[in-house]
Parts: sequence; structure tokens; C-alpha cells
Amino acid sequence: MDAEDREDDDDDGDGDLAVAANKSKKSYAEIARMFKLRRNLDQLDCFHQQKEHDVLKARQELKLFRQNIERLLEQRDNLEKEIEQQKAADNSVAVFRLRAQHKSLCQELRSDEEMEAHINTELKQQELELSEVKVELGRFSLLRQEVQEEERVFQVLKAQRAATRLQQERKASQNLQLKKQHLRDKQAAMLKKEETVCQKKIAEGQANRKIAAKYLRETIRRMHQQEAEKEQQSRELLEKRIQAVKSLKSNIAATQESLRVQQSRAKANAQKKEQQLRQLRESLQAQGINSVRHMYQQKQLEKMKQKQEEFEERQKSKRVEIVDKILQEEQLVKRRTKHQALLPKPSATDKIPSQGRARKKRMYYLDPNPPSATEERATILREFSDISSSSSASSDLEDLEETIQQEVDHQSLGDSLVEPEFSGLWDQNNKIALNEKTMLMQTEVKQEEPVMASRKLNMSTKKVCGKEFKGPPFISKPEVILFKDFEVGKTYKKKIILTNISYITNHCKLIGISAQMKDFISINFEPPGSLSPGMSCDMQAVFQPMINEDLEGEVQFASAAGPFSVPVRCTIKKCDLEVDSQFIDFGSHVVGQTISRTITLTNKGALAALFSLDTSTCLSPETSHVQMPSQVSANTCQETSSQNTTSDNQKSSASMGTGELQLNPDGQELSEASQNEQPEASVTGPVAIPEACLSSDVDAQITESPSDSSDISLGNVREGEVGPFESIKLEIVFTPTIPGEAKLDFHIKFSGVTNKPIPIKVRGVAVSLPVWMVQPSIDLKICMFDRLYQDSIMVQSSASTVLKLTFEVCPEVRKHMEILPKTGFIQAQSSFNAQLKFLPRRSLSKDAKTFFDTDTGVLEVPMTVQVAGQVQPVHFTVQAVVTTSDLQFDQAEVDFGYCSIYQSIKSSVHLTNVSLLPQDFGFLGVPEFIEVQPNDGFGTLLPQETLEIDLIFSASKAKEYNFQLSCKSGINRVFLLSCRAVGVRPPLELSHSLVQFGATAVGDQSTALLYLINHHTDRNQSKQPAPLGVREVMAPVAPRLFSFTPPQDSDIRITPSAGRLLAGERCLVQVTFRPRLSDQEIKDEALRLLHRAKLLREKELERDRQVEQETKKEIPVETIKGKKASGNPKNSKMSDSPKPDRLTESLNPADVQPGSEQYEEAKASLLYSFTQCYREYTIPCYVSDGDPPEEDRQAQPAWSPFNTLHLKLQCPVVQPPLVVISNNGHNIIDFYQVAVGEKVIKRFTVQNISKESLDLRSSVLDTCGPFSLLNALRCIKPGEKHTLILAFSPTLEKKHCETLEVHSKKMILEVTLCGEGVIPAVTSSHPGGLLDFGYVLEKESTSQVLKLQNSSAVSVGFRALLSSLAPSRPQGGADKVAFLLGSYTDSQVQPTVGTQNHSGLSVFSVVPVEGSIAPGQSQDITVTFQPDHPSVNYSDRLTVELTNKSKVCVIDLRGAASSHIMYLHGGDLLTVPIESLLPPLITSQPQLTESVVMERPSIPVLVILRASYSAGVIKPAVRELQVGCIRSTQPSKKSGEFHWDNVASLQPQGFSVEPSRGSVEPGHKRTITLTWTPQSGYKPYEVVQMGVPLTLKGDETNVYNVTLMALVSTAAD
Repeated sequence: MDAEDREDDDDDGDGDLAVAANKSKKSYAEIARMFKLRRNLDQLDCFHQQKEHDVLKARQELKLFRQNIERLLEQRDNLEKEIEQQKAADNSVAVFRLRAQHKSLCQELRSDEEMEAHINTELKQQELELSEVKVELGRFSLLRQEVQEEERVFQVLKAQRAATRLQQERKASQNLQLKKQHLRDKQAAMLKKEETVCQKKIAEGQANRKIAAKYLRETIRRMHQQEAEKEQQSRELLEKRIQAVKSLKSNIAATQESLRVQQSRAKANAQKKEQQLRQLRESLQAQGINSVRHMYQQKQLEKMKQKQEEFEERQKSKRVEIVDKILQEEQLVKRRTKHQALLPKPSATDKIPSQGRARKKRMYYLDPNPPSATEERATILREFSDISSSSSASSDLEDLEETIQQEVDHQSLGDSLVEPEFSGLWDQNNKIALNEKTMLMQTEVKQEEPVMASRKLNMSTKKVCGKEFKGPPFISKPEVILFKDFEVGKTYKKKIILTNISYITNHCKLIGISAQMKDFISINFEPPGSLSPGMSCDMQAVFQPMINEDLEGEVQFASAAGPFSVPVRCTIKKCDLEVDSQFIDFGSHVVGQTISRTITLTNKGALAALFSLDTSTCLSPETSHVQMPSQVSANTCQETSSQNTTSDNQKSSASMGTGELQLNPDGQELSEASQNEQPEASVTGPVAIPEACLSSDVDAQITESPSDSSDISLGNVREGEVGPFESIKLEIVFTPTIPGEAKLDFHIKFSGVTNKPIPIKVRGVAVSLPVWMVQPSIDLKICMFDRLYQDSIMVQSSASTVLKLTFEVCPEVRKHMEILPKTGFIQAQSSFNAQLKFLPRRSLSKDAKTFFDTDTGVLEVPMTVQVAGQVQPVHFTVQAVVTTSDLQFDQAEVDFGYCSIYQSIKSSVHLTNVSLLPQDFGFLGVPEFIEVQPNDGFGTLLPQETLEIDLIFSASKAKEYNFQLSCKSGINRVFLLSCRAVGVRPPLELSHSLVQFGATAVGDQSTALLYLINHHTDRNQSKQPAPLGVREVMAPVAPRLFSFTPPQDSDIRITPSAGRLLAGERCLVQVTFRPRLSDQEIKDEALRLLHRAKLLREKELERDRQVEQETKKEIPVETIKGKKASGNPKNSKMSDSPKPDRLTESLNPADVQPGSEQYEEAKASLLYSFTQCYREYTIPCYVSDGDPPEEDRQAQPAWSPFNTLHLKLQCPVVQPPLVVISNNGHNIIDFYQVAVGEKVIKRFTVQNISKESLDLRSSVLDTCGPFSLLNALRCIKPGEKHTLILAFSPTLEKKHCETLEVHSKKMILEVTLCGEGVIPAVTSSHPGGLLDFGYVLEKESTSQVLKLQNSSAVSVGFRALLSSLAPSRPQGGADKVAFLLGSYTDSQVQPTVGTQNHSGLSVFSVVPVEGSIAPGQSQDITVTFQPDHPSVNYSDRLTVELTNKSKVCVIDLRGAASSHIMYLHGGDLLTVPIESLLPPLITSQPQLTESVVMERPSIPVLVILRASYSAGVIKPAVRELQVGCIRSTQPSKKSGEFHWDNVASLQPQGFSVEPSRGSVEPGHKRTITLTWTPQSGYKPYEVVQMGVPLTLKGDETNVYNVTLMALVSTAAD
């Protein structure tokens, strides 16, 4: 079947089937049926051929046997003749020989005859089967013809389809070749075109590159110029900053000096007063007067006098203030009357400030925290300054401020209740303006509604021919009809073109124009009719302005695609004024020069405007904010505020220095107002910034002198007219007269309401002398004696001629200081550099007493520079701090004492730096036997710092040592230190006296190996020179005892710790360092964690109590209940209060046991929070002078301190990078008992708690062992976790243990694996073999239960496997065909997997399929048989195996299914013991009548009876058939019946049946015995055949046609 399917697939069978079905008008199912029939017919032909071959083979064998029999008969006859002849001849020997031959020949003949009979019987059987096959072939002959006809038609159709397909392929190949040729031609044309285009682009690129190179050179040159200018500006700015810093430094130095002088004066005055008091006290005591009382009275009198004087001074100052205020009020009243008479009517520009004032007033009333009086006064002052003219002086402002202060004081009480009698004109104008604005807003909104609706319609999407169109259907050119800078009375015309941009033929119709523009604009438009896409039409707009206002509107149209509009805009002539620069910086210039700068005022508008220059600094906040950038205004604010603060500070410092009190309330109030306004400006944003700026400008104008801006003046052009699109040059002149900075701030005002003023800032600096020092104070910092220091002196000249300079040095410091060159010439407008050399000597304190302070080391030398032609020289100062360069030791000599040649002795000295500068030092030429630490004797000492130096002495020989150490400083000075020591030699030696372990993590271990050697022999001792003090102590040569004594409870372990060494021997010593957390630390941490948890619980309880108390207070209760409730909290508090004490008492370190939860949590907490530490151990090794005395070996030998060795261990401990977070932190994984052959998996999780990534790798486990690591180790990042999957699969019954090492960069984590293998013992209730379910009705089920018993000590897993569900079972019918071709005649042969259900579900099912059996428990396995169609060949094999693949039992499952409750079982096979490969023929038959239904076909049954023939006796043949009745869940008869028909006809042939009739109860079966006895006339090798019907009656009546075939066989059954 599979081969045929593959052939059909190769020949494109599916497509052929489809074509055949289409052309012959047959269904696909019929075509498929044809192929299936062909496949089945081929199989049947193959079966027929095989049967013919078997028959021919049997006939040939029979023929050969018959020939052989004939030959043997002839030989027998010949032998008989010879025997007769020999008898006649009386040859007895020959007779016996011939008789033996005759006997053997007869036996051979008899066996051949029997074999001939057997072969003849088999031949008849095969001929019978061949005839049956031929009958089957005859039945399918018509079907074969039909299939052949259909195949012939199909082959014809297939050939036709192949021909058509070949033609199509040829046409397709021709078309493809044509397309390829066309594509080649097209590509060649494209290549040619691309080459021409590329050549053109190359030529254009070369030309563009030349042009670009030209412009690039110009751009680079311009950039270089700009960079040079920027660099020059940065240099100038840097120089200015340097000068400012230097001046600030000089001022600070001067201030410090003045403070120092004042402090010294104050100290001297205090000392004088104390001396006078002491003298007065002594004089009073001499006179007998109470000095204490007298002094107290004097002090009280002085205090009274001071208070009286201060009171009088305050009265005088208040009188003066009152008089001043009265005079100021009178002057203010006069000025106000004059000012009101001269004030013009408020213009449109003044409305905005008035609105601002009204808004602020309303906010003042609504604000719950009104501003202070000073803030109100400052704001009113600014408003008044905006209204007042620029010619008002500072005195008028002060008077105005005082008056405003009084008005604010009066209004602060009831200002909110006062209302004016009538509203002012400004309020009415404001209301009218507001009403007009609201009306305009309403009309605009109403007019915009249809426009927005039309726009929405215009934006609707349209689809034409599948294309989507969005937007208006027409566009106008220009898009906006603009009439710019129009004049009233003139006529303007404009042409507009409308273009159809939609996808359809469209038309447009003029609807009208906006209502506000109907009186001024007329449209001339003729409807063009239908316009195709892309076509356009034109119209004309005529504008006749009647009013001088801006107008906006639109022209509305209608089209087929929707309405659209064209906007119209008309603008009047306006001014657009700007200047090229709002900040002018003249830079630094010498007094007397005149410098001028120009700014350009440009009008970009079409309307002329008048301008005027106003030098007043007061301006309205809004106008200044609109024209000035926020950054410029902020900068000016900062500049003015910094100037005010510096001036105030200078005033205050001056007043404090003189000790006089100067009251300036006005200045204080103004400064407070400015300080209060500045933070408000920073919070409120850019609108509030100009107010603070103006207030600070007002302060600056009040405080600064009138000469600040007199050096900067404006040119001749101060007012005029700027025409449309014109520009005017304005000149500004700077003529410095006084050294310092000059400023001028002015505004350019314009005519018209909309034109706002433009602020201009001008700055300049005046320099007095033409020659000056760039650095008036030269600071050489800290200098050492006898060292050379140099610095440069720069002199700057602004003169226009060459000048001669002469540097003069004071005679006192000429030995130490020098300036080169002493004389020089400075060029005009340039600088001159001179070199200053300073070499301080030890005699500086004697030579320059006036300039040098020996206590502090400060040197200040005044220097002068004489300038030719200049009377006043240039002064500058040279400053320095001179200090020494000495280093000092705290001791002159170091004595190390006695030192072993195997050990080292450390001694410490202190080295002090006496200098004020850091000094480098180093010990040079150090001998080999001494070591200087730290840093090998090199380092740096800070000023006045003392450093501890460790000297480590290691004697190389036993002798006396005397030597000196030389310490050299960084300036090559040498300081000596004397040392001495005595070296001794102990009898034993350690190979290493210092062991430095690597960084060892907690839980890891480090190991070091060293040797203990006994070199003390007679020869060594005789050659060794000993010091005088040690010769008496040295012992004779003898065996030595040693003992290491490490500290108790330490992490050090030494093996061996004690022993005995003979002379010349050595001993291997192993030192192991294994850091761990002590039990006490872990217990303390556990107590700390418990205490913290207790505190948290107490806080929660306290919080709960507070919540309960609050809830109790809120709930109203009765008085009695309230009393009870008030008593209950006390009791509860009394009961709860002892709980914390009990908890603290219960916390005891002894209660925390190792292995408990608290213990493990504390250990994990310590590991996570562990910080690296360093542990150092010095372990002594005591060495004896020899063995114990011979008299008493138990006595202790003599121990000498000179023999003691010391082993130093340096043990750094770090946090473990890996910690175990599973298994409660334990490193032991116990798999416990596991069945042999099973695998148990456990997980082991580690976490990286370090700050670095760790590459993990593991040690190799035993490849033949039961333990294995299933997953790979990887790199884990900080904080990540990794799980190790470990498996234990034992193969032997024993205990296993192995160690797994997890290696990382800084740690080795050891994991101990242990487990035990156990052999499982599982038994089954069924011993195995056959399990027959018997007969079952189709689509019903029956079940049987198997029990598995686990008698082992571990849980055992099992699986129940069915052969029908095994993946290794061959698919399809290959095994069935092989079975058919084999020895199928044997009735006992049946395949393991038999018939299966048609539904695809398994016939036999097992529940559960797999599971686990606990130790000592049992498990029931239910096997269910549920067929879905009748068959007697249901079979399967059930295998129950354990997890280790060992089989518990193998059971063959058998079953049969019937469609009726009565069944017949037994007989011989008519077919193979599996279902036929032939599918049932489905033919459309007419509906059967009742008579036809009653005549059902009988079921054939074959029973072969073989009678045995032996020793001339024929034994009758006996066979049994079984009739059964199935017990069903469906309602049916109680029992079934059976009976044989025509039993009497069987007796003549020798057949007998018992019983011939009977009944069977449901669930039971009866046996029918068939017996055949050959009759007297039976011929040998003859087959007796007889047919008898057997009727079974149950729910239905079935008739079985039982064929009885009997023969005699010589072979035993």
C-alpha cells in the first residue's frame, strides 16, 4: 500500500486524480476507490501466485516421492528374486545379507509411502486453498474488468494532460526568453543613460567643487578672524578678572593688617586698664577702703553716664529728623500743587499702568496676607516715577517717598472700607475698552463658526476611482489676498487664479464675502462652468479703503466637492523700529581722550515716526519689558544691585571703623524694598523682573553721584524723524575726566501709541596713569632658606611715547633680592617684563629686621619703579614667607638588643618636619640587614608633621652590629641616625619565619608548607663565632624538642604541633588557615536581630494602642461606662508593660543553639554584611636545650628564651563571594536512600554577593560514580543566583560519598554529596502470561485489576506499557503481509498486537499509566477492554517495568467482541488471525424487504478432525466448540438457545455431536463435543467433508454453517 502511494505521489497522482475526476465527471472518492481496488487486486494476485507456486512445489515433491517408491519396488522385487536364487543355491550368508537389505529397503519404502500420503494430504489442502483463492478471483473478475477500463481511460487522460502541460511549458519558456531579451535591451539602454548622466554629474560636481573651495577658503578666513577676535576678547576679559582678583587680594591683606593692628591696640589698652585697676585696687586697700565695692560703684556711675549721653544723642537726632520731615512735607506739598497744574491729560499709553494699579489694588484687597508698608511704598514710588518727567531730582524722590510712606500708614487701617464718591475717567475708559473687546470677541466667535464649519467640510475625505482626496477642491494663487500698507481713498486691484486640484470635474460658484469687508472689497468673477482636474479660472478683487484699520475676512465659494474659501487680509501702514546694538562698551581709556561710537536706528515699516533721546532711567515696567531682552534686564539688575550692596557695605564698614553711628532710614528702606522685590521677581517670572530692575535703578540714581554719567554724552542728533524704510546714525561720545567706570542709560522714544521705547546702555572705564604695575603685589608664597626663587614683573604703559624705567631695591634686602634688568625702556602702548630673583640666606633676620618677622617668617618689602618724566613713582610690594628645611629625629641612637639570625626585631623612631613646606625624604645606603618602613623609607612629610618610622633589624650572623642610617631630604640635605644590635644563632631554624596567606574568604581555607630544620652540629658550632654575652648560654649539641602554641579558639591549625628533632634532621610543618564565624559572634547577631524584631513589634503595638484610644475617644459612651473604660486602659498598660522586660530577660546567648533558625539567619546576616578584616598571629615555637635527663624522662627539659622561634602569620579575611542560599545554608546534600537504577535530582543554589562577576567552574566528579552534575556552570553577575542540578543514580547497593568543589576567582566552595543505593523489590498479583477477557459486546467494556506490592524501603516508580502504543512498533501492514506469507495455517499462531478499534482509540487501556509506590504500600492497575466492532482477534501485550528498566511482569491481553449476546468459539481458521486487508465493498443497494432481511447469510465455520493411526489402530478424532452468552448491561433475554440441524445426516459419515440442543445462561458458556470415527469402508488418505448448520438464538438469531472435515493422520496431534 505504501509503495503504491509513493508511486502515485511521484507521478503527480493527486493532480491526475483531479484531472480525471473533472473530465470523466466522476467524484474524487470513486477515483480513489479505483486506485485502492487496484492495490488490493494486486495483493490478491500476488497471493494467488504464491498459492500456485506452493501447489506446483507440492506436486513436484509428490512426483519425486512416487518415482522413488517405484524404484524401491523394483529393487524389492529384484532382492526377492535374488533371495530365492540364493536359497536355492543354499547360500545362507548371502541370504542373510539380502534379507537385511530387503528389511531396510522395506522400511525406507514404508516411510516414503507415509511421506507420500502426507504430501498428498498437504497437496489436497493447498489445492483446496488455491480453489478458494480462485473463487475469490472469480468474484472480483467483473470488478477487475471495470478497474482495467478505468485505468485505461485514466492513462489516456494523463497522456493528454502531459501533452497540454508540455505545450504550456514550451510557451512559458518562449515567453520567458522574450522577456529576458527585452530586459537585457532595457538594461543596456539604462546603462547608457546612466553613463551619460554620471558624466554630467561628474562635470557639474567638479565645477561645484571649485566654487565650493572658493567659498570654503573665504569662510575659513572669516572663521579665523572671528576666532582671533574672540581670543583677544577672552584675553582682555581674563586680564580684567586677574586685576580684579589681585586688587581684592590686596584689599583683603590690607584689611587683615588693619584688623591685626586694631587687635594689638585693643590688647594694649586692655592691659593698661588692668594695670590701672590693679594699681587703684592696691591704693584703695592701702588706704583701708573696700576696693571691690568702690570699683563696682565706679562702674555703675560710668554706665549711667553712657546711657544718659546716648539718650541725649537720640533726642537730638530725632529732633533733626522731625524738622527734616516737616520741611520735606512742605516742599512736597508745594511741588505736588505745581505738578498737578502742569500734568497733561492721561493718554492712551497711561491706561495700561492705571489698569495695572487697579489690578494690584484689587489683589491687595483679596490677598489674605497683604504686602508690607515698605513694599507698598516701593510700588507707589515706581508708579509715580513712571508718570513723572525725567527731570525730577533725587531730592524730590526722597520727599515723595516720605509722603507716600505717610499715606500708606494712613491707608493701612481702613483702606479696604473707603470707596470714591464717583468713578474716574480712566475707569470709564477702561470699562469702555473692555466692553468693546468683549463685543469684538463675540462677533469674531460668531463669524468664525461658519468658517470652521466650512473648513471641516473642506477637510472631508473623498474617494474617486479608488483614490482618497483630502483638503479643499480648489487652491488660490496667491493663497491669501493681501493688501499691504494701504491708504484711505485709493483703489487697489489684485488678480487671483483658482485651480481645480480634485480628482473629478468640478465647478465653482461665488457665494459672497465676509460681512465686515462688503463695504470695501468687490469681487469680479465670471463662473467658468465645469473645470477638469488641473484647469484654472481667474477673478479680480478691488479694494477701496474708507477707514484706516486692519481688516480680515474671506471670499466664500461653493463647488461640487464642497464649499471652500480664500482668506483676505488688509493692513495699514505701520512703523517697525530697531537698533543694531543696545549695549555699547568703550573699554579702558586714559583720562583726557575723546572716543565716539555710533548706533544705527532703522525703520523697516512704511510709516514715518518721530524720535527723541531721553536720558531718564525711569520707565514703565511693561514698555521696558517688551523691548529689553530678559537676560539684559536681569544683568542690569544684578549690576545695579551689586553696586548698591558694595556701596552700602563700604558705608557700613566706614561707620564701624570710626565708631560713629550714622542713621539713614531712607536708604535703608529703599534697600529693603529692593531686596524684597528681587525674590518676587525671580518667582513671578519675566513680568516682575523689570520692576525690580527699575527699583534698583531708582536706588542707584538716588545713591550715585551726578558725575557718574557726565563723561558719556550724546551727539548733536537728539531728535528727528525716521522715514519709511530709512536709517539714521546716532553718535555717542566718551570723554573720561575722572578715573573709574562711567555709565549712561537712555531710551529712544517714538511718536505714536504702538511704538515702544528702546533702552540703550553705555559703559566705559577711565585709567589715570600712563604707566602702571599689572601686579601691584607680588606674592612669592612660602620659600626656604638658601634656595633660589624667581618671578616676573610686568609694567604696562598706555603712553604714546617711549619711557625709561628704573627699578629700585631697598638696601636692607639687596643681599637677598635682585631685579634684572635694573633699567629699561618701555615702548608706547606696550608692556615691559623684568626678572625678580630671591635667594633668602640665614642672615635675613639680621639684615632686614624692619621687613622680616622672625616669629612668623613673614617678609614684606616695598619696591619702587622710577619713570622718567613722571614725578610720582610706581610702587609695588614683594611678599614671602621664609621657613627652614630641617628634619628632626626624636632619638639620637637606636638599640635593638639581642636578635636571632632567623628572626627580625622592629624598633620605631619619629621623624618630624620643622618646615612650613612639605618635604620629601628617603633613607639611602641602607645595609642589607636592616629594613626601613613604610614605603621602603621613602615618603613625604607635611608641614609640622611627625611620622613614625619602623626600623626592622634582621641579623645575618651572630656578631655585634654598629652602623648609621642616613636620611636625605628632597633638597639634598642629610640627617644621620646611629644604631647598634647583637646577633645570636638558635639551634633550630624555620624555612620561613613569615607566612603571608592570600585573601581567604570565610568558609574557605589556605594552606602553607614550611620546614623546621636542626642545623646545630659539632662542626657548625665550632666554626660559629659567638658574641661575648651569649657564649655562656649556648648548650651542647643534642636532640631538640619543639612545641608550637597557637592561640586558643583561633583559625590556625599547625601539624605537627610538637616533636623531637635530631641533629641534621628536618620536619615538614603544615599551617592551615580556615576563617570562620565564631559562635559568639553569631549568637550576638541573633540577639541583635531578635531585639530589632522586638522593637518593631513594640512600635506596632504602640501604634495599635494609639489607634484604639483614638477610636474610643471618638465613640460617645455613658458616664459609668466611661469610668470603667478609663480604668481598663490603666490595667491593660500595667499588664502590657512587663512584656518588654520579660522579652529582654528571655534573650540569652545560650538559648540560640547551632542549627536553629535564628542561628542560621544570624550567620547569613553576618556573611552578607561581612567586611574584610586583617588578622595577624605570632606563634612561638619553644625549643629545648636538649632531651630530659636520663634519670627522669618524665621531667621537663630546660627551655631557653634565646632558642625560641617565632612564626608570623598574616591572614587577610574577606567576604565570601559565593554563599549557599538553599538547604538552610548547609554545604552537605544528602540524597538519602535511592533505588538502584533510578535517578534523583536535587538543586543547590549559590548567590554572588560580591561586586564583581564570577566565572564558576567545578571539580571533576568520579566518572564511574553515582553522582553527576547535570548543568554547566556559567558566569554570574553581582547579586545573581545560579542553581547547580545534581543527580544521584546508584548502580550498587551501598553508601556513597563524594566532594564537589565549586571554584571561583577568590574562593573554593566545597559541597559534600552523600547517598545510599537500595535494590527495589516489587511483585505483581498476576504471574504473567495470558490474560483473557473473553467475549464482550461491541462498544461495551470490561476491566480486570492487577496489584503491585512494594516491599522495599524506598519509593519505586513504575510504568505500564502497551505494545500497541509503543513507538518502535512497525506501522502499516508490512508485518501483516509477512504474516500472511508465512505459516499461517497454524491455528496457535497469533500476532502480539492484533485488531484495533476503527475509532483510533486503543482497545486495551491501562490506568494509571505511571506512578510511584511508597515503601510497604501497594498500587492497583486497572486494565480495561473496550472494543468498537466485532472481532475475535483483539490482542495486545502489557509490560509493567520500573524506573530502572527492570520488568515486573509481561502479560498477553486477549479479547473478542460480538455484536450479539450469543457467540460460537472454536474451530479452525478460515482466514488469517487478523482482519482482512480488503475493504468492505460499499454498493448502493435498494431497500431490503422483510423476507430478504429474514434470509440472512450463514456464518462459515471450519472444524478439522484428525484421527490418529498408530500400530494398526485408528483413534477417533475429538474437537470441542464453545457456545456462550454475554452478560450485557442492555435489557435482553435471560438466556440463549442453540440447536443443530440435520444431525442424523452426520452419522453415516461417522460424525457425532453432543449435545445437539441446549440453552446458555448470561455470563456462561457450554461445550459442544464433535467426534469422528472412520467407518468400515473408509479409504486411507481420503478426506471426509460434511456441512451442518448451527442456529444460535439470543437477542437475534444467527446461523453458523459448520463444515466438518475429517481425515486420518499418522502424525500425532
